[in-house]
Amino acid sequence: MQRRIVDVLVPVALDQAYSYRVPPDLDLVPGDLVTVPLGPRSAIGVVWAENATPNPRLHNRLKDIDEKLDIPPLRPELRRFVDWVSGYTLSSRGMVLRMTLRMGEHLGPERLRIGVRLAGPPPERMTAARARVLALLADGMARGKSEAAQEAGVSIGVVDGLIDGGTLEPFILPPEPVARPPDPCFAPPDFSPAQRTAADALLATIRAGGYSATLIDGVTGSGKTQVYFEAVAETIRRGRQALILMPEIALTGQFLDRFAERFGVRPAEWHSQLSPRVRARAWTAVAAGEATVIAGARSALFLPYADLGLIVVDEEHDPAYKQEDGVHYHARDMAVVRAHGAGIPVVLASATPSVETEVNARRGRYRRLALPERFGGQHLPGIEAIDLTREGPPRGRFIAPRLAEAVQVALERGEQALLFLNRRGYAPLTLCRACGHRLQCPNCDAWLVEHRFRRRLVCHHCGFAMPQPAECPKCHAADSFTACGPGVERLAEEVATLFPGRRVLVLSSDLVESVERLREELDDVAEGRFDVIIGTQLVAKGHHFPKLNLVGIVDADLGLGNGDPRASERTFQLLHQVVGRAGREAGHGVGLLQTHQPEHPVMRALIAQDREAFYAGEIAARERAGYPPFGRLASLVVSGSDKHVVEAYARALAGKAPRDEDVRVLGPAEAPLALVRGRYRFRLLVKSPRSFGLSAWLRAWLAAAPKRKGNLKLEVDVDPMSFL
Repeated sequence: MQRRIVDVLVPVALDQAYSYRVPPDLDLVPGDLVTVPLGPRSAIGVVWAENATPNPRLHNRLKDIDEKLDIPPLRPELRRFVDWVSGYTLSSRGMVLRMTLRMGEHLGPERLRIGVRLAGPPPERMTAARARVLALLADGMARGKSEAAQEAGVSIGVVDGLIDGGTLEPFILPPEPVARPPDPCFAPPDFSPAQRTAADALLATIRAGGYSATLIDGVTGSGKTQVYFEAVAETIRRGRQALILMPEIALTGQFLDRFAERFGVRPAEWHSQLSPRVRARAWTAVAAGEATVIAGARSALFLPYADLGLIVVDEEHDPAYKQEDGVHYHARDMAVVRAHGAGIPVVLASATPSVETEVNARRGRYRRLALPERFGGQHLPGIEAIDLTREGPPRGRFIAPRLAEAVQVALERGEQALLFLNRRGYAPLTLCRACGHRLQCPNCDAWLVEHRFRRRLVCHHCGFAMPQPAECPKCHAADSFTACGPGVERLAEEVATLFPGRRVLVLSSDLVESVERLREELDDVAEGRFDVIIGTQLVAKGHHFPKLNLVGIVDADLGLGNGDPRASERTFQLLHQVVGRAGREAGHGVGLLQTHQPEHPVMRALIAQDREAFYAGEIAARERAGYPPFGRLASLVVSGSDKHVVEAYARALAGKAPRDEDVRVLGPAEAPLALVRGRYRFRLLVKSPRSFGLSAWLRAWLAAAPKRKGNLKLEVDVDPMSFL
């Protein structure tokens, strides 16, 4: 009798599934995880489909599946999602599956945890160390062996000696749960009328079931998190899982604390800072349905949930939701797709919705729940402009007198001040005073950034670093280099001069030793242990600082001049979120924007607090230009080590584009960052109407593309967010 043949998808950079024979004693269904021979090695894969019409000539050449893994199968909903994401983003199905099986190599039996408890008489020879162990365990509670040694302040050898003498008994502890079950009734919130109305609407949505998309549109400090927690609570009551996506979950310890205050325990976490073993346990707990609520970064969207009932996308506007390497996807958009495919609600939350989400809400595709006021009656911060063309700082300084005076007043009141500058390091440019030579990265088309705290010049694109040279490599002048422009480190130097004796903290990703240390620093700010906080965009991530009433934006124009079609939107969102850290608990918040362009539409909208004017203007401009969400864009970047070969291939590729009057192909042209990591880059940009089948058109184009030779690489990004 001819053996069954199944198609198995493996997590490698290939679009096709491979056919394997099923051993007679193996009961397999689509979705099962299996190990299969793949070349010289064994790989984990997923049974994707039954192969009802195998090629009979290949039957005897097919290899057998090795074994079926004792892991719940991937549900049909998730397999359809993998296929959809692959088709939309033009990524291979294997690479999308890899995100779902990211912990495959760590799956397997849980490492045994050994516990100890009192079991026999005290030892004949009693020492002070042994006495401490026995005193610790006298309460009758079992403890892990290493925990017992640590708590008693002794070595593991002391505990082992008590085990050998029969005083202590070892036993296997049950696996520690990834997260304990949240209690939806632990601490019901005290809502404002607006919050109650929004929460009731979400509860009705969960109870009705089926797909729906809801935007919680609330000003900073309005309590959006507490509102969507009610949707999470109702999902838990119904025995289903809830996913809360966050742009920087590894950095937001305050969110985890707020969750614990509401539900009694922290949620399961999923992000890149977890150890491989913890991630493997979390993956298994999600697949088995043991993890009820998962708070995770964008990759948590691809986990194999046993029964997913709700997806929440917090701070849905945040650019961190876009994956810029590997599979190019936007987690917010894919969350909506997964919710639709699973037939469950998706909730988006933001004080500054993306233009795409705002348009969807205005056109009725998403329901809008508005929270127009801060919780507790606090006022939104007032915003004023400091026109740097008329009242700029003294030469060599970057804090204008009016901002410095406002900081001084805040400090005298016992309040905190935040100075925001979205530029890491000490200075963005180092040049020779004698000849004007600028220190540039040898691998990238970018200047080296001085990091004075680390005494290094660093490239923020490839990581190249070097000490500052003693002499100029061009004119050989000694000690001639000068720092141009400010970074957060230089700002800290100026703050120390202006406000001596004040406690200053610099929050920048370059200075983060560990996630735990960063969380401690954010807690210290919340407790008032620092007077002046200087930060990059890390400080805009939803933090709550009770004593902060003044925010100064040192360079409000920084994001407006880079030719990015989303520059105005990003600048408005970022500055609105940063200023929104002020005045959230006591007192009246104030935001001061240092700008050379106070009449720019973004600045006018921020100062007037006229969000409607900003969105109206931005939406109209996008519609006129046919930019998203009214049109579609795709970016193709060709890169390689030989500039002429890269440019020639990019031109040949453009010549193979299918002719269609609805599609415009722009380029090729050098990318704004024309050289990165030693690779030259040329970009083509494709523009089409919203209703056009762009992914299918791109597939046809790539199928006709010339073959690439050498180290040429082609990256395709559908719906690009970055234009560098």
